This record gives sequence, structure tokens and C-alpha cells, in this order.
Amino acid sequence: MGSEDFTATEIMTVAASRLLKDGTVCFVGIGLPSTAANLARLTHAPDVVLIYESGPIGAKPTVLPLSIGDGDLALTADTVVGTPEIFRYWLQGGRIDVGFLGAAQVDRFANINTTVIGSYDAPKVRLPGAGGAPEIASQAKEVFIVLKQSPKAFVAKLPFVTSAGHLDGGDARAKAGIPGAGPTAVITDLGILTPDPVTKELTLTGIHPGVTVEQVKAATGWDLKISSGLKTTGIPDAGTLAALRDLHARTAAAHGQVGGEG
Repeated sequence: MGSEDFTATEIMTVAASRLLKDGTVCFVGIGLPSTAANLARLTHAPDVVLIYESGPIGAKPTVLPLSIGDGDLALTADTVVGTPEIFRYWLQGGRIDVGFLGAAQVDRFANINTTVIGSYDAPKVRLPGAGGAPEIASQAKEVFIVLKQSPKAFVAKLPFVTSAGHLDGGDARAKAGIPGAGPTAVITDLGILTPDPVTKELTLTGIHPGVTVEQVKAATGWDLKISSGLKTTGIPDAGTLAALRDLHARTAAAHGQVGGEG
């Protein structure tokens, strides 16, 4: 049984978590990716293996980490290794099933910008930067991206490509020698976009309850293609929502915050 009392952020998080299968080895980014991955672990995928850039393997944090250096990740992990081993053995060795990333901006081919808004030499906004995302985006078997959708975030042309998606589309990624399938889903607060099998251009294939196609198109900086088989996202069940809200409440209490993430 589902619950219709949920926020846009909650259904985005739930929809993203549903994509993770039990037993998946997932390289997790901080923020929305970590929330979705840990929700999956707490609900339908208890044996998902969460790996963070700082070295924890099989992390089971009791609250959401503030950063990759959060001690709870190491304390709850099956083991902790050095960052070079995470990248060389696990990531470059082809042992990561899913890279779960956030972004400041994406383009129509799911390339990611987390570096600058505006020109690189004189940016309007300087963003947190790359971290391990370029390596994750290029070496994981597939990549999920989660971010809120707006014309400023979904742009026709990125000012800077931090992490490769499908480059210029088609077989450009393969021609560039980049392994892995690249981004296979972009999950937003409005719906789910997946790359066209041939052109690799992002196409709206799922839409959240109460959202219209016109809303999604208006929140996209290019002429977004709509799948002929467009599906409506299933509403979150009460148990999953309770698990998500409890996770946020525990996190807020642990970090001395007022309230959780809505």
C-alpha cells in the first residue's frame, strides 16, 4: 500500500533507491546519492555493498555522512582500505556495478558539471569540483545521477564537463575508449530520464505522480524528448517513507540540525 503524503524530494529519493538491486556493489557520492543508497540498504536491498571514496567497503552508517571522511562510515564498514586501492583495485578493476553521483548541472547526453558556472577563468559560481566523480563516471559499469530538475541544472551545453556521460551522443563514449555503459538513469524531483539506446540523448521515460509533461519540459534547458511508453512512478509505500524520514530525523539529531530533509 502506498502513501500519497510525500514531498518531491522524497519521491525522487525513493525512485532513485529503487534502482539499486540487492547485492549491487555501489560507489556512493555524498548528498542525495548517499541518501538514496542508504535507503535502499534499509529497505529492499539489505545486502547492497556501499563503497565510499575514503576507503570504507560495506559501509552501514547509522546516520547520513556529512562527508566521505565521516567516521561513521569507517566504524560501520566491513573493512576499510586506502583510497588508492578503492580506485585501482575496485573501480579501475571493474568491480563497481553502479556509480551513484550527484551533479550541479547535466546536459542532454548526461555529461556532468560540478566545477564552474560561467567561464572557467572568471566563473559566476565556483562549485565543489570533481573529487572522484570523473573516475567513477568513466569506470563504473553503469552510473545513476540524481539531482533536482530546473533550467539552470538541465542545460543544453555545459560550461565545463567535469565527468563524462555520453559525450556528444551515439557511440562517442566508446570511441573515446571510456569503458562502462555510462549514465543509464537520471532521477529528478519530476521524473526519470534515460538515454535513448541509439542517440544516447536523455528521454523522459518516467514521471512522478502529480507532475505534468509540460512541467518537466519547462524545467529542461533543451527540447526534451518524451517516451511513447512514458510511465508514472509508483507512489512510495508507507514503510519506505517511514524509513527515509527516520533516517533524516536521526541524521538531524546527530548533527544538531533542526528538522530533516524534505
